[in-house]
Amino acid sequence: MNVVGDSTHGVDLSNGLENVPVLIVRSSAALTLPKFQYSPDNVEGPGCTVDPSEVSLPGCSCLSLSCCTESCSCLQTHGRAYDSTGTLLNLTRADSGYCSPVFECHALCTCSDTCSNRVVQRGLRLRLEVYCTGNRGWGVRTLEAIPQGTFVCEYAGEVISFEEARRRQLTQRSEDNNYIIAVREHAGTGSIMETFVDPAVVGNVGRFLNHSCQPNLFMLPVRVHSVVPRLALFAGRYIDAQEELTFDYSGGYSNQPPVELLSTQSNAATQASRTDGLQRKACLCGANKCTLFLPLDLSVLN
Repeated sequence: MNVVGDSTHGVDLSNGLENVPVLIVRSSAALTLPKFQYSPDNVEGPGCTVDPSEVSLPGCSCLSLSCCTESCSCLQTHGRAYDSTGTLLNLTRADSGYCSPVFECHALCTCSDTCSNRVVQRGLRLRLEVYCTGNRGWGVRTLEAIPQGTFVCEYAGEVISFEEARRRQLTQRSEDNNYIIAVREHAGTGSIMETFVDPAVVGNVGRFLNHSCQPNLFMLPVRVHSVVPRLALFAGRYIDAQEELTFDYSGGYSNQPPVELLSTQSNAATQASRTDGLQRKACLCGANKCTLFLPLDLSVLN
């Protein structure tokens, strides 16, 4: 599906692929909506050695409606991430960039589809709207209030290799938007797992989220059935209806330093400076402690 910009209002950007419509609002001064294929899930891209849709993780043998830590092999191995309502636990630790691995029950598990350890896999449940922000291009706002710790949406797209991520960044023009996110997970003993996701050509509503130096969302890698993590965005605080949804492209939250959870990307901005020969774009988030420029990850280009 190619989504082409026109003067639409209230049209479902996902074309029915999400549980709830992702609405688009266009104003008379709207930007042209980029052409891309909507996908609610990650897809295998160039250089990716593991199909994100392949079920490769073992499941639990629980027969209850909702798994208990005492008996569930998934929870015993990786710990409980959600409470009984599906709200993320240990927010203080998670939203500062420090987090334990999150593994959900999945298709090979015998527990119920309503198990509280199945959250991200259920997909989008909130009413979101893509709209023109004015000076920051497209953005996403919520049409309903969101409690703290609630799963909001994924940042889904093509899962690509380091080499492909580097190639794509090197071929980009200064005026192009760079959507590539790199997640670096530290597994101990010096082991680091890297995942590169690019929603530029194939992606979901997450591709329209803007950066903020004081965001209301934070990102956690969540594994459901595959070793390839889903980049899940959760509410770091209570979010009012009509509020724009943002996250820190560098992986931090509320100006707390990230623990190399994410690399960074550049999004729509009108001003730029040069750093190490690469163009940096101005941050227009308006936060009190704005860093003035969008985060820039140079490691992908080394």
